[in-house]
Amino acid sequence: MSAADGADRSLGQLVASATAEMSALVHDEIALAKAQLRQDVKRAGMGSGAFIAAVAVLIFSLPMLSFALAYGIRAWSGWHLSVCFLLSFAANVLVAALLALIGLVMFKKAKKGKGPQKTVASAKETAAVLQNVKPHPRPVPAATSGLSMDKAADATPVARSSS
Repeated sequence: MSAADGADRSLGQLVASATAEMSALVHDEIALAKAQLRQDVKRAGMGSGAFIAAVAVLIFSLPMLSFALAYGIRAWSGWHLSVCFLLSFAANVLVAALLALIGLVMFKKAKKGKGPQKTVASAKETAAVLQNVKPHPRPVPAATSGLSMDKAADATPVARSSS
């Protein structure tokens, strides 16, 4: 927009323009918050998947894996069968603990995600900038206004759009 276009706009047009720009700014802030929260939810979902996988390992594979591992240890070492079953169980618990640890790490990453905090900081920064905005005074030509130079200097400045 040129300076001449800004001078020809009425106060109502300026207010409407400012309202439209503020509305667009608010909508953009909301879209940013949604995108950041979506990323944190995705991380939390991945952590949940790891925990579900840990539970599935314990529930579905323990019987078959335990029997196969116990009989394999017995064939390899010749130890008593009960000791072999205990070692088999310990191996399954170790796998489940590893999967649970992966899930915990994913949850911590999701919790550390600063999506909402970043959005709030951005909104506060925008509000601070908007509060400190000062109107740009338009020069008033002395010949066309009929005022003397002293009165022209005391004239109230009028805000114009900067876009």
